[in-house]
Amino acid sequence: MTRRRWIADEVSENRAALVGAHADHLIRVLRARVGQEFDIVANGVLHRGQIATISDARVEFDLGEEIPAEAVPAQLTLLLAIFKFDRMEWAIEKCTELGVERIIPVIARRTDSHLVSASVKRVERWRRIALQASEQSRRAAPPEILEPIKLRDTLALSAKLKLVLSEAEDQSLLRDIPAHTDGEVLLAIGPEGGWTEDELDQFRTDGWASVSLGPTILRAETAAIAATAITVSALTR
Repeated sequence: MTRRRWIADEVSENRAALVGAHADHLIRVLRARVGQEFDIVANGVLHRGQIATISDARVEFDLGEEIPAEAVPAQLTLLLAIFKFDRMEWAIEKCTELGVERIIPVIARRTDSHLVSASVKRVERWRRIALQASEQSRRAAPPEILEPIKLRDTLALSAKLKLVLSEAEDQSLLRDIPAHTDGEVLLAIGPEGGWTEDELDQFRTDGWASVSLGPTILRAETAAIAATAITVSALTR
């Protein structure tokens, strides 16, 4: 039977701990008991762990043998234009499960102003969602999720390959990107309504290649998940 995996909040020598709501789920929902064994990621290293103590909102593990490392996440940074939070959270969860390494929330021209003002307070929630999705999908670490930034501050990022998903693109398909691209890949997904024409012009000026998922118009969260799956598949095949 596959053991449940947890990513430790605290690590000290041969001990690791889950704290707060993280521990509460293990205590109250999964009814943890002293002596139970789980897989524990401590400072990026996977161990077999045994519950040593359980207290209010804290579970401590004795760290046992190291378990051989697994495949690292694809070197994919997702630039995700901010859209309705419930749908964006779904996209963050699924893109984490698929193996994205970093997520940058982007303020685009068509991002609703009330979402922009509320997005800063959402970052910690997005990180918790990514942590839970990482544990569920047996990753060794969650993706890095940055603070929201304006699109113009992301365009000059350097990478081996920079791709922007565009509904206006009718020549280049994302599925045709080269496999085994060395180095980081940037993939930009627009907001509801897509990128504006001047934003696409900015992307092109800064060396981004426009790609499409095909003629079907998808919701922003569906496009993010589909594009991530296609790109990760290309990078790891």
